[in-house]
Amino acid sequence: MDGASTPPAADAPRGGAAELRSGPAPARSPSPTPALSFPAELLLAARGAGAGIGAAIFDVDGVLTDGRVYIGADGEAFKAFSTLDGQGLKLLAQAGIVPIVVTGRDSPGVRRRMADLGIDHVAYGAADKIAAAAELVERVGLGWDRVAAMGDDWPDLPILRRAAFACAPPHAHIEVRTIARHVTAAAAGHGAAREFCDLLLVASGRYAELLSGPLFALDGAR
Repeated sequence: MDGASTPPAADAPRGGAAELRSGPAPARSPSPTPALSFPAELLLAARGAGAGIGAAIFDVDGVLTDGRVYIGADGEAFKAFSTLDGQGLKLLAQAGIVPIVVTGRDSPGVRRRMADLGIDHVAYGAADKIAAAAELVERVGLGWDRVAAMGDDWPDLPILRRAAFACAPPHAHIEVRTIARHVTAAAAGHGAAREFCDLLLVASGRYAELLSGPLFALDGAR
């Protein structure tokens, strides 16, 4: 009809916007159950005495790399590192286990890698590795009963013998593998150091907590 207006429907939204009605909050996803496990006696050894392992020492060549050194006319050109290992080193630091690196060689590439990972306690070009390691361990304020270590060759033996827990990659020299409490399944430069990190994290009781998130890419993040 002319002049007649149609009343708005009773359920029409006001202001032209649809009203959102909140229902029950979605249930949180349960924390994931870790797939990784180690033998109980190995975890007990990797936990360390007293307050537990507080620092972990790593060699570079043959531990964080596959041991090959690429040499050009101007000297060492580059090394290949694993992002699996890098994530593991950063997770150790998150868990309160200080990463320490002691390497017999020095190069801009190694220094760049350590800087990218935010590793502050590093000895470069260390011929006497145990002396360099002892200085760094003292600097972080720990005794050797709270130190774990990973190496692959004779220069690493004094460190491995003194550490509370020793680890080696599978291709390590037989003298190193003989004294190692754990020889990794993963190869050096391809996740061996990550396996060592994971072992320490499980033994410390922090692995499941870290796995439950938040899960960020840590390798390369400063």
